[in-house]
Amino acid sequence: MAPVTIFWFRRDLRIDDNRGFFNALTQHGNVLPLFIFDTDIIDKLPDKSDRRIAFIYEQLEILNLAFAKKGSTLLIKVGKPAAVFAELLQTLEIGAVYANGDYEPYATTRDKEVKDLLAQNNVSFHLFKDQVIFEKAEVVKDDGNPYTVFTPYSRKWLSRLNLQHLSSYPSELHLYNLYQKTPSEKFDLAETGFNYQPSGIPVPSINSNLISKYDQTRDIPALDGTSRLGVHLRFGTLSIRRLAVAAKELNQTFLNELIWREFYMMILWHFPRVDDQSFKPQYDNIRWINNENHFEAWCQGRTGYPIVDAGMRQLAQTGYMHNRVRMITASFLTKHLLTDWRWGERWFADKLLDYELASNNGGWQWAAGTGCDAAPYFRVFNPWLQTEKFDPQHKYIRQWIPEIDSTDYPQPIVDHKIARQRALDAYKTALNTRE
Repeated sequence: MAPVTIFWFRRDLRIDDNRGFFNALTQHGNVLPLFIFDTDIIDKLPDKSDRRIAFIYEQLEILNLAFAKKGSTLLIKVGKPAAVFAELLQTLEIGAVYANGDYEPYATTRDKEVKDLLAQNNVSFHLFKDQVIFEKAEVVKDDGNPYTVFTPYSRKWLSRLNLQHLSSYPSELHLYNLYQKTPSEKFDLAETGFNYQPSGIPVPSINSNLISKYDQTRDIPALDGTSRLGVHLRFGTLSIRRLAVAAKELNQTFLNELIWREFYMMILWHFPRVDDQSFKPQYDNIRWINNENHFEAWCQGRTGYPIVDAGMRQLAQTGYMHNRVRMITASFLTKHLLTDWRWGERWFADKLLDYELASNNGGWQWAAGTGCDAAPYFRVFNPWLQTEKFDPQHKYIRQWIPEIDSTDYPQPIVDHKIARQRALDAYKTALNTRE
């Protein structure tokens, strides 16, 4: 019997237009699909009913059903990836391993470890670009250095875009090349240590009407004017190529958001230190107050600033927060409360269903003024003015804070004017700047 070719599903939990899967199916055949619940990742999750794990489990069931119809199965393992592959090498004759690339620091370290293990056993490891249109150093300055400002990056990104980058890879048409294996018993999520409760995340849908109006509706939190596709891009249940085609045809503002996503991925790839350090090193000199009571009030949505509190409660109850409000809440924590951006970044990482390291890190460093393409440190969002502009009738606020007009709602924990000046003084001291 021919050696097995393994396709390792990671952040690409779909059958259609999956580049790495397509290449495995068309170049080798006898493809055994594999998913690993990576204990290096899931053991760090604090909530054992995490809806993201439930969502992954639901997608794996969809994949397995499709494979069973072709006389195959999805192999699901729990453990450290290198240990899982070491075990598989003992039980299978593996000819090659295929996967799609991942650009986060942990992922690159993990993939090198697996690649080295496979090489020692004369097994090739092939990675493909699938979760982005442009990866790594594909969009750089003319001198080869990475961009650190978004606008010139986006211009180069757009100038390089052509039909080839948006072409699909019809992996769904080649499932006849799957490894023929009797489906195993149903995988029990309890093996991962997690409890299953339905994620409630809908199937991905490219809403052409919404995308076409995106520039008009995206900043109004009371409207259902954002795509809610972040979670599907995060886990690869939607093809970035198909979404980019729709954005290119329908709305430049929406396409710009996809470019921002890739900009932050490129920054993380070239400057992995931003994972836990400020992009601008001098900003690590800021003397954060880090008042734990204030941080707790922010987490619970009880700061006395309604637009901030509405966002934090939306996050706690749904795992989602409106994009405009993400900026407001992040600015409030870092500027008004002078709390280290890493505290907020970690909170979002734990709570957001669509959490993606590069975008989350980039957004927090933008709000804190510490990032590569950051707003000037002296730009402090005024929550009252933001409310007046984006939620003037308090529809969003009332949706999430039913007690807004009662004495149960707290008074502001800091005064805007005083907190703003305190932040400016702290930043100036850290940066040794003068007005």
